[in-house]
Amino acid sequence: MTASLRRFDLPEMLRCGLDLRRLTRDAACMEDAAEAIVRHLHGWFVDEKTGERELALVRFYKTHMYGGLEPGLQAYARERLGYEPDGAMKCLVLLATAGDEPAWNARRLSRGHQAIPLPSPEIVERAPMIAQLIRQMGLELTTVLTPDPGLLADFQGKTYNVFFVPRAQGSDAIPAQNEFVRPFGIRSVLGCGGMNMYGELYAAILFSRAEIPQDTADRFRNIALDLKMAISAFPEDRVFAAPQREPEPA
Repeated sequence: MTASLRRFDLPEMLRCGLDLRRLTRDAACMEDAAEAIVRHLHGWFVDEKTGERELALVRFYKTHMYGGLEPGLQAYARERLGYEPDGAMKCLVLLATAGDEPAWNARRLSRGHQAIPLPSPEIVERAPMIAQLIRQMGLELTTVLTPDPGLLADFQGKTYNVFFVPRAQGSDAIPAQNEFVRPFGIRSVLGCGGMNMYGELYAAILFSRAEIPQDTADRFRNIALDLKMAISAFPEDRVFAAPQREPEPA
């Protein structure tokens, strides 16, 4: 069964949420759950007339402290930053990705998004998509970068908004206009997520070739609750999947 972002009605919203919960029920870690989420969303939304996928790319991001990242991701973030940061600095980590291009189907193949350092609100402001994602979800930059432990319980009960750019082409909020948006016909961008009990932001972001109406964007506020159910069980030491072992030489 498939659906369309152009007409995402109540039954389809409920089915999507149930599917996300079912597909992530037995996940061993948050990365496995995120992988199931992006693959399902990428394949589920289909143009009713052409039969083609409406989503060119789906990505799942999560903030994570620099000091808790594996050495490879630390090196990636450090190279982008240009210096050795404090271990408590937050990075926006690409946890899972699914898309039309082969390189869009493995987070370690990403050239620019594996671990984006977020050293200060001023630096985040220079990445308008990240800044708008945080603000449109109803959070402040300082809340995400340095969450107050005393307010984490309040974040758990909060209903988050969605990140929505109805017209992606020409939007200052969506980067890589000439390299990605226009060549791949991206018309709308939609994201949903929240903040987990450890004060870490998480979000699924959908890059759509179909123009997404406001009604669909509004229904994704409910999908955000399903994402919360899917990933809330994982503590910070069960975020990443175990590294794949290289095959032994013959």
